[in-house]
Amino acid sequence: MKKPYRVLGTLLLLGILPAAFAKRAPNFELKDLAGNSHRLSELRGSIVVFNFWATWCSPCRAELPMLSTLSGEYSARNVRFIAASANAAKDRDKIEPFLRANSINLDVWTGADLDMLERAGLGNVLPGTLILDERGEIVARILGEAREQDIRQPLDWLLSGKNGPAPPELTKRY
Repeated sequence: MKKPYRVLGTLLLLGILPAAFAKRAPNFELKDLAGNSHRLSELRGSIVVFNFWATWCSPCRAELPMLSTLSGEYSARNVRFIAASANAAKDRDKIEPFLRANSINLDVWTGADLDMLERAGLGNVLPGTLILDERGEIVARILGEAREQDIRQPLDWLLSGKNGPAPPELTKRY
């Protein structure tokens, strides 16, 4: 019985099986707006909504205000929202003015790219969102512009101790 699990684990480690089958989120390293480096693993112990976006992406621009509102609602319940910007280095100076102009109150990390989306099992189109449990395990992936319910359902399920039916592991919105 142990051999199939050993083979599966080896295939996952070698990257032969697609990221969509992996449960642990990749340990991305990005920088906050002040230039400090952060790893996704630093957030273990909290439930995490990790959203890939860019200022030039129309669906991203529409989605961020909703994520900012939800962040305010869930912050007291040990839920962290991270907006990982995929803006090119030459366009990073557009991030803070966009956040201010739209009253977006989220932790923003920079340096994300489409390769990271692929490694997370989100394809290669922005926006994309991961929802992680306290151990850094992926509970839900949302490809495209998330709806409020796409975020609330997995968060409420995790916060209720995983009572009731599990949320969909993959939601495609494009």
